[in-house]
Amino acid sequence: MTVNNSSFTRYEDNCNVWLSENSDQEFQYTDQGVTPIVLESEVEVGKAMLNELYSTAAKEGDINIALLGGRGAQELHRLLGEIAKTTEQDALLARLNVFTQDALAPMGMKNGLSFVRDFERILGDDFFKKIKSFTPMRTDTEDIESSLIEYLTKLEELGGLDIFFIGHGPEQNQASHLAYIKPFSGAQSHHVAGIIPISSTILEHHINKFKAGGSIISESDEKECRSAKYILTLGPAAILGAKKIVQSVVDADSAPAKVQTYANVLNTRISADKEEAMQQLNANPGLWIRLHSNTKSFVLPNLGV
Repeated sequence: MTVNNSSFTRYEDNCNVWLSENSDQEFQYTDQGVTPIVLESEVEVGKAMLNELYSTAAKEGDINIALLGGRGAQELHRLLGEIAKTTEQDALLARLNVFTQDALAPMGMKNGLSFVRDFERILGDDFFKKIKSFTPMRTDTEDIESSLIEYLTKLEELGGLDIFFIGHGPEQNQASHLAYIKPFSGAQSHHVAGIIPISSTILEHHINKFKAGGSIISESDEKECRSAKYILTLGPAAILGAKKIVQSVVDADSAPAKVQTYANVLNTRISADKEEAMQQLNANPGLWIRLHSNTKSFVLPNLGV
């Protein structure tokens, strides 16, 4: 079922809701491949990610970025938090429009298992005081779809993302997700964001990665998190429309399934046949990264690549 809503088109398929911008442009499924950059430590990955931000700062005007939650970017966030306590990069910070990329809903924005609280914990007050804007996906509203459209409208008005900091999440059958685009959720190239029914597997992965990352979680926060019904996520159009993708995969020790799921993304070539390509991407959304021509994928030796 397709429904028009302002400048976005709403498409519902098997309880998954996807929003897309109206466009007649035909998408070309051209496999760009993935070349992992192996660094020796999580600290080195954080520094490499920060350097990608610095290189983007050569452009004029605002810089729009999507923060990565969980372990993947914690070292980057610690570095940014330290920098924000000084004045050395105040001019850069003042140009940053910062967006979250996914969320569990419904859930209170103050819940310790929300990405927003984790960002606040590591980035610190000084960072949020100095950046130009911070736009999270709202998860504490009865109308999450309208709230998501407001979020997307702001992102669109600012010109899209300069950097999509992204991770890699394991899924069943050696598949993977990007942001929280789930296998067989029907995501297509023109979908900019989605609302996806949640699974117990994702909830466990989410809670475990927060605990592994050092978050202190109360029993009430965990109970509320386990009651979440949906995943809000940016979609393939937001990923592919970003000027640069910076991926980090640093937690294969605590999430060993990533060794095989990342290898599958690395070694699976996307078909030149459109229908076959769409089937591949639907079964394994981690493959979407192979279609972006400007990607850095920073990994640790524990991935075995």
